[in-house]
Amino acid sequence: MKGLDKWYAFMRSKDAASLWNLLHPDVVFESPVVHTPQAGRDLTFKYLKSAEKVLGGPGFKYLGEWRNDTVAVLEFETEIDGIKINGVDMITFAEDGCITHFKVMVRPLKAINLLHRLMGEQLARQ
Repeated sequence: MKGLDKWYAFMRSKDAASLWNLLHPDVVFESPVVHTPQAGRDLTFKYLKSAEKVLGGPGFKYLGEWRNDTVAVLEFETEIDGIKINGVDMITFAEDGCITHFKVMVRPLKAINLLHRLMGEQLARQ
């Protein structure tokens, strides 16, 4: 899947331009801590770039991958401040490989609360 390969490349490189180019202009982002879906490339870029900074440290790794022709579900884990974070990225791709929908789910509750605080701080810096 072309889009998924580009997602993995972004996660390795952390290159903001490659993330921007991967996002469809009408992409929708669903966060584990924001009640309403966030629509559009600008907002989704902001959330995903912030999440990469908060979660994407040396301990971040994908554990499993489930996919079909247009959707990938990626299980991940990391640890921040002694709290183990486990979650999934559910990513939908258009035919051209662009991301059209990105949903994140996280567990346990301690991890959600920590991410809520850290993401808020990171988003405020942007």
